[in-house]
Amino acid sequence: MTREPAHWCVRHHRTLAYDITECSSLFSPENTALLLPGRLEGGRRFVVLDRQVARHHGEEISSYFAHRGIDAKIVLFTAGEAGKTFDRYLDLLRELDAFPIHRRDEPIIAIGGGVLTDVVGYVASSYRRGVPHVKVPTTLMGYVDAAVGIKNGINFNGHKNRLGSFEPPLRVLLDRGFLNTLPHSHILNGVCEIIKLAIIKDAHLFHLLEIHGSESIDARFQNDTGEAILRRAISGILEELEPDLFESNLMRTMDFGHTFCYGLEARHEDHLLHGEAVLLDIVVSVLIAQRRHLISVSETDRIFRLIDTLGIALDGALLDPELMWRSLLDRVEHRNGHQSVPMPNPLGHCVFLNDISRREIERSVEELEKWRNPGYEPACECRS
Repeated sequence: MTREPAHWCVRHHRTLAYDITECSSLFSPENTALLLPGRLEGGRRFVVLDRQVARHHGEEISSYFAHRGIDAKIVLFTAGEAGKTFDRYLDLLRELDAFPIHRRDEPIIAIGGGVLTDVVGYVASSYRRGVPHVKVPTTLMGYVDAAVGIKNGINFNGHKNRLGSFEPPLRVLLDRGFLNTLPHSHILNGVCEIIKLAIIKDAHLFHLLEIHGSESIDARFQNDTGEAILRRAISGILEELEPDLFESNLMRTMDFGHTFCYGLEARHEDHLLHGEAVLLDIVVSVLIAQRRHLISVSETDRIFRLIDTLGIALDGALLDPELMWRSLLDRVEHRNGHQSVPMPNPLGHCVFLNDISRREIERSVEELEKWRNPGYEPACECRS
């Protein structure tokens, strides 16, 4: 007698919720934002702290935990892509395992830039199959991009973010005061991500950057217009991320500027910041879009004028069409067999392309310096 094979279908719905909260004077003794409700004293915390942040705030942070009677193990982390490695990930796990914490009510705390919060998020997702963590971004890049979502990971085998997971933080605490001690280059690094969002999604944000971007940068976003720009950028990013946090749909608006840049970052990681690589990707993408008549000549000119007005330098000498083409091919694998390259159509709106050629990348790289020269008038021609 032949029996039908047994079959079980397991379904489970996991509620996912976390808060992103603006705060100030985060490490003031009276501030309870870092603490769990009902547990304002005692316990342990494994704290991963950016080494540069420790120079400015280390004593204040240590005093805060001491004031609350919390046994805090503070581990210093050197920022930059060089720290986003499997070895550093394992180092943190070893230090965490030597400093046991409760699995649910003693969250890991990540205080630093996007690289640090990415690595610590991966540590939290994998240690004991997942422990809670809190993100405190201290860079503009982390503030408006890296820390507000649920993706985390490390570089592996010469590829960015090849290992990682989706793990929501317990909460994200945004204190603009950290931006006061940020180097100017890192302020501009974060601005590149805001430009990305403005071009592909939010024409009004682009206008705000045109009118108030320079003064906000000069004020390190401590002024009212800077606050408005940051709030609009975060709201815009979350509008895109929240409906599909686990990326079931691989046609993602927020992937604009993240197609050609990965090879550039891997090759030049010692002196090319993530936002700088993204902006190089953006201008090449914009020129492809303009040649295809997805955006107008005047819109393209506005983009280049904004970059110049904000004082962001574009090092076109770093662009390598062959490397960028290989990055696109890698993205095809990442996007399940499709290019799915987001492009502005027009400024502030998005369309996806699946037929970008190597020659288009080459032509856009060739045209970049011409576009940056005042008075350049591009030929009005279709893609070839």
